[in-house]
Formats: sequence, C-alpha cells, structure tokens
Amino acid sequence: MPRPPDPAVRTALIEQAAAMLVAREPVTLRGLATRVGTSTMAVYTHFDGMPGLWAAVRQEGFARLARRLAGVAATDDPVRDLAALGAAYAANAVEHPALYRAMFDAAADLPDPEAAGAAFTVLVEAAARAVEAGRFVAADPVAVATRQWASGHGLLLLVISGVLPGAALDEHAPAVLTALFAAAGDDPGRSAASVRDGWQR
Repeated sequence: MPRPPDPAVRTALIEQAAAMLVAREPVTLRGLATRVGTSTMAVYTHFDGMPGLWAAVRQEGFARLARRLAGVAATDDPVRDLAALGAAYAANAVEHPALYRAMFDAAADLPDPEAAGAAFTVLVEAAARAVEAGRFVAADPVAVATRQWASGHGLLLLVISGVLPGAALDEHAPAVLTALFAAAGDDPGRSAASVRDGWQR
C-alpha cells in the first residue's frame, strides 16, 4: 500500500527546493530527495513531478505572505495600516528569503494565480481607505500600492541578498514610506507619525 502524503515532507521539499534554487545549485529529483531525507517517489506523491514542485514553491510563497498580511488588523488610520502591511510583508520576506525570491520566478505557473494578486489587493484597499479618509488627495490607490510594493521589493531584495545589512530595512523603509505617502497628498508630519506607529516588525 502506498504511503499517504506527509505534510511535513511536502513542506520540507518546497523549502529545500527554494533554498537550492536561490543558491544556484542544480535541483535534481535525487539530489532534492537526498537533502530532505526522503525518496524520489515523494516528489511524485506530493507534486506529480518536478514541474508541479516548482509551481508549489511559488504558491507556498504567496500563501505564507497572504497569511502574514491577514494578521494585520485594520484600524481607523489607513496610513498606519499601509505601513503595518509593509512591515508584515518585510518580515515575511526576511523569515522566508528563499521562498520570497522564488515567488517572483515566473518560470512555473501558479496553480492558483489569484493568490499572487491577493497581497497587492490588500495594499490597494488600504490606499483606497486613505483616499476616502482624506489623507491622500486625489491619489490613485493602485498607483500608491504599486509604488509602495516596488520600493519595498527593491529594498528587500538588497537586504536578503546581502548587499545591504538587515538594519537597512528599519532605517530606510519608514523614510521611503513617509515620502511616498506625503507625495500622495498626506501631511508629512502626520505621515511620519502614522508610519512610526505602523512599522513594527
């Protein structure tokens, strides 16, 4: 009788594959199974082969990000919430750097493509609340969310790749967010206070 799928083995295969990919090591079926301490059949049991594994690696990255962002409660200060979402996004990337980098490798299709857009939608909704609250003046929520994501992603890649030290996140991200939100029409001093309150990693 075949052994039933083991969630722990599935997770280990995903994380090991992401780590090997980021380290630019050749990822072979046998090499991956050996690293995890399982059989090559486990890759077929859980993913129907290597293409399914690569799709699962990307999907897992977005799933973990979605869970992290879901833990950020909305408050009556949408600008603070944008900063808090940025901090949660950064914490997830630092905690799972290999998965974070693999998320954006479009070589493998996502089983659930909507998962990739879910995190961005959360940012857009928070930016829209800031517009409704009068904090952002005539700003496009999608544009604000895109700029926040793009700037944060760039800084994170520099940190998790070792180009910048980890301390650079807390040093530069709040300043970038404050400038971004002020450019969207918020009062600079009020933006700075909201960002300080929200950026709690």
